[in-house]
Amino acid sequence: MKEIKVPELAESITEGTIAEWLVQKGDQVEKGDPILELETDKVNVEVNADASGVISELLKEAGDDVEVGDVIAKVDENGEAGGSSEEESSNEEEQKESSEENKQAEEDKEQQQETEDSKQKEESKSDQDQGSNDDDKKEVIATPAARKRARELGINLSEISARDPLGRIRPEDVEEAAQGGGKQEQKQEPKQEQKKEAPKKEKKSEQNSEKTEFEKPVERVKMSRRRQTIAKRLVEVQQTSAMLTTFNEVDMTNVMNLRSQRKESFQKKHDIKLGFMSFFTKAVVGALKEFPLINAEIQGNEIVMKKFYDIGMAVSTEEGLVVPVVRDADRLDFAGIEKGIADVATKARNKELQLEDLQGGSFTITNGGIFGSMLSTPILNSPQVGILGLHNIEKRPKVMPDDTIQARPMMYIALSYDHRIVDGKEAVQFLKRIKEMIEDPYDLLLEG
Repeated sequence: MKEIKVPELAESITEGTIAEWLVQKGDQVEKGDPILELETDKVNVEVNADASGVISELLKEAGDDVEVGDVIAKVDENGEAGGSSEEESSNEEEQKESSEENKQAEEDKEQQQETEDSKQKEESKSDQDQGSNDDDKKEVIATPAARKRARELGINLSEISARDPLGRIRPEDVEEAAQGGGKQEQKQEPKQEQKKEAPKKEKKSEQNSEKTEFEKPVERVKMSRRRQTIAKRLVEVQQTSAMLTTFNEVDMTNVMNLRSQRKESFQKKHDIKLGFMSFFTKAVVGALKEFPLINAEIQGNEIVMKKFYDIGMAVSTEEGLVVPVVRDADRLDFAGIEKGIADVATKARNKELQLEDLQGGSFTITNGGIFGSMLSTPILNSPQVGILGLHNIEKRPKVMPDDTIQARPMMYIALSYDHRIVDGKEAVQFLKRIKEMIEDPYDLLLEG
């Protein structure tokens, strides 16, 4: 029997959540075959079988959290596919027979209990007929379940007050007495024990109120590991950085005209569409060269000035936001940038991203405009100290140099930055420089 363990994934990843089993018990697998998909903080990875044989046991279920080195399955190297079906059928029959036996035993036990209760009732009635004046020996009317529960808790039924109008004691009356609500608990339990029990009861009621706080239907869904990581890191960024956002607006007229003129020839030549992201990426690289602190990060008491331009592109997926990186954007032409963006976006949506696709970015661009966002304050992608937010393009009135008013396609842009090392002056000038290059794309093309 061969054990399959969670392998070493990467230096920064030590645990994950089983997203989906790709095999079932009794399936034949070959060494190297993928057997499950593991969701980590950053990407989904496949775990492969390290031996050939038949899956004899799955030790973990989908949704379980596992760590590197955990045993998750067993492979019978000498087994045959489907060989365990007869054993499973046999086990099911045994379990069914055992269940029926237990059920019959339970019914016999209940009948025996009812007989004993009837006998006790007759004895109690006999004592009453003999003229006993002792109140403790008077007949007590209680359901069989209540009598059984009272014996288990060691409670005298005659000391319990019944809420039933007919005086019949029910199991809930016994439970209340056990929690200190009945006569016996008040008489026999020391005061210290009653005080000790009170906090537990309050705590239990608090827990119940948490689960039943909604009067109308709700659905509770466990957060995925990636969503938990995203939430944790976004909160950490806001707690550990002095984040501030500055805004500007860009007249997109010239970029839109240039794109309209060149998009067909561009696509024919490079087999890729000419989008707005390549213009903004080029502008970001140019502005970062002029304001290098926005392309840096803080490590302890040191500022690390990055001499490369790996630009992260925020991509929305079903599992949450991811930021794959377009490497060496300063060395790419417009076609190279468009292809790089298309490549990482496709990988992200198809869950094909590798860890190296997400590591080492120096600056991030996020485009909420594709969803219709007009204005936002993007959150930093730590440890980076700058992120550019793009928004929807809307026609707005603009006063031209000759004092005429024209309807122009305008976009708000936002720069969030870490004020610990980036001053407001640099941030405003950085954003203004991007505005200048976008509004004069011919100059941007020449510089690019």
